[in-house]
Amino acid sequence: MQTELAPRFVSRLTRNTLGIILAGGRGSRLSHLTDWRAKPAVPFGGKFRIIDFPLSNCINSGVRRVAILTQYKSHSLIRHVQKGWGFLRGEFNEFVELIPAQQRLEEMWYAGTADAVYQNLDIIRSHEPEFVLVLAGDHIYKMDYGAMLASHVERNADMTVGCLEVSLEMAKAFGVMSVDDQGRVMRFNEKPKQPEPTPNNPKVALASMGIYIFNTQFLYEQLTADAEDSSSSHDFGKDIIPKIIETRRVFTHPFRDLETGKQAYWRDVGTVDAFWDANMELVSVTPELNLYDKNWPIWTYQEQLPPAKFVFEDPDRTGMAVDSMVSGGCIISGAKVIHSLLFSNVKVHSYSVLEDAVVLPNVEIGRNCQITKAVIDKGCILPPNTVIGADPAKDAERFYVSPQGVVLVTPDMLGQQLHYHY
Repeated sequence: MQTELAPRFVSRLTRNTLGIILAGGRGSRLSHLTDWRAKPAVPFGGKFRIIDFPLSNCINSGVRRVAILTQYKSHSLIRHVQKGWGFLRGEFNEFVELIPAQQRLEEMWYAGTADAVYQNLDIIRSHEPEFVLVLAGDHIYKMDYGAMLASHVERNADMTVGCLEVSLEMAKAFGVMSVDDQGRVMRFNEKPKQPEPTPNNPKVALASMGIYIFNTQFLYEQLTADAEDSSSSHDFGKDIIPKIIETRRVFTHPFRDLETGKQAYWRDVGTVDAFWDANMELVSVTPELNLYDKNWPIWTYQEQLPPAKFVFEDPDRTGMAVDSMVSGGCIISGAKVIHSLLFSNVKVHSYSVLEDAVVLPNVEIGRNCQITKAVIDKGCILPPNTVIGADPAKDAERFYVSPQGVVLVTPDMLGQQLHYHY
């Protein structure tokens, strides 16, 4: 492929691709954060939702036909996508299409990742894509899918799997692949107890990111055959990939930074600890995930809000934030915010101190509160003199305390029955 033809070559591929984002999972490891919302709808990074990252990757890559498959408690996710992702032009055959689970076949919900796509084959066929890009809707990363599509076509692959290197311990939670020197998948084991390390580094394994590219007709054939197999769990990782690697051309696409060649940023924020860690990384001086990158913006919906405000400079109280990110609509009134991330419309009243805190939107923190190493869910109202993060035993009596000592506080735990998370 000639270099000067590469952009046009890739743009043709992306135009002929339908992206499918699997966004129906609860994400139960996030504990109470997903009691009232699906994992892809969980806020992240001060103003975003997790779903915004794969969606932004699609738009920035030129994949402008996207279907989002929803299932578990999808209302807040649907509202967010409707508000923030309606800017594509139908006249140009661009869209972000929401497809709720509808029990389209035999009155059953989605049995697995493959079944979720299979139950919507008629919708996929109506768009007549040449390629189908299947994505998880619950990971934080920036990736150009155009490069993966180009690799898929150049190798004459039937299926391409996005992959990254992870530690052997982490690999137990992934699909682990063994490849030849051309990157062709030779073996695939879903969540193995003893992951097979890579030949070049015995400390890491090659893990699937849950990102797949299929030639469309090939996908139709495999999903139909899988649906007819009563012994299948109807999952891409557990069932389809292991069955096809011996007879069909299945390749990996390593997820690397295009400039440095090193493994790129990717986070599974599937636990409270991982969620807190990933948000805390963003307040560092030079975080690995650059949210200020004008060449790869993360798109989202956010209501129009006034700037963040910091008030009072008295001897005993000063409104201030240090080593922190503070979103629009926040008011820090005579309080200290240290190494924390505040989402929109957070109010922190006088004499309170927040440190290592992730505070989701529309939270109000009363006077004289001490909040340390905590995640405060959307809509919480913390009474004056609340102390969180100082005594793990007392915290565990009222709240959720993670294995790493992060305290998760939700409105329900405070007796504030909101019953919604928009």
